[in-house]
Amino acid sequence: MKMNHFLSIADYSEPELMHILDVSIQLKKELKSGGNKPILRGKSMALVFQKASLRTRVSFEMGMQQLGGYAFYLSPDEIGLGKREAVKDIAQVLAGYVDAIMARVFKHEHIVELAKYAGIPVINGLSDYNHPCQGMADVMTILEEFGTLKGINVAFVGDGNNVAVSLMHACTKMGANFSIANPAGYDMPENAISMAKDFSTISGSSLHFSNDPYEVVKNAQVIYTDTWVSMGQEAESETRLKIFKPYQVNQELLSTAPKEAIVMHCLPSHRGQEITDEVQDGPQSRVFPEAHNRLHAQKGIMACLLADM
Repeated sequence: MKMNHFLSIADYSEPELMHILDVSIQLKKELKSGGNKPILRGKSMALVFQKASLRTRVSFEMGMQQLGGYAFYLSPDEIGLGKREAVKDIAQVLAGYVDAIMARVFKHEHIVELAKYAGIPVINGLSDYNHPCQGMADVMTILEEFGTLKGINVAFVGDGNNVAVSLMHACTKMGANFSIANPAGYDMPENAISMAKDFSTISGSSLHFSNDPYEVVKNAQVIYTDTWVSMGQEAESETRLKIFKPYQVNQELLSTAPKEAIVMHCLPSHRGQEITDEVQDGPQSRVFPEAHNRLHAQKGIMACLLADM
């Protein structure tokens, strides 16, 4: 499969996304049975960070290492993306040093600009619009749990943020039914919803939007939540904590869902806010297997980008 960049799940068809997942699952099995082949030997990747992240940094560094390549971290102070130096200049400089760029940024347009000028593969490690690597880890986790994505009911409870956008696009591309319950005024972008409607028409999945968390979880096999206050929204903390309080994923809410329902969270979680300890540490939680799948899903993406798998 030939890929140029990985900026958005929306850029790929269902067969292409399933191919990436198949590669990810294959690499996960290989790692557990004795180690991966060094298919990225001699390849290097720059990890450009505007936002800090435990999972993104460690999973990309270890993923490249396990596949025989090399990744190195560039902090916000070292780069000053779009401030100290123009994005297009950074892209062209790095293209002369490395084989790929992973960037975790505030503004989605910075990811798009890096891809436009770099001339080498660019991976979106998170932007204010979407989080496609997380989305691939999410659907990989669902696929491992249920054996399929077709017809699985996925309910997102909370803010219509970047994580919700990628999860919605992954579900509607791959035939899972997606519902979201969020407070009024905290919806996903209209353009993201419009694309999801088109994807669902093709895949046969359904979309449902609500302000009632109990409504969306009553038939859900997957209940997903995320932080109420993302990086860059700290000034809104007091307001958001009040508005989102009814959207906590707790045992009371979980008890109204089907018995086979699993709970997911992209992490970091704010225990006692969007999710309780009882749920995150409970038997229905798949939060940590989901986090571990960031490594495997991203290895699949890197393999398809840099090894033409």
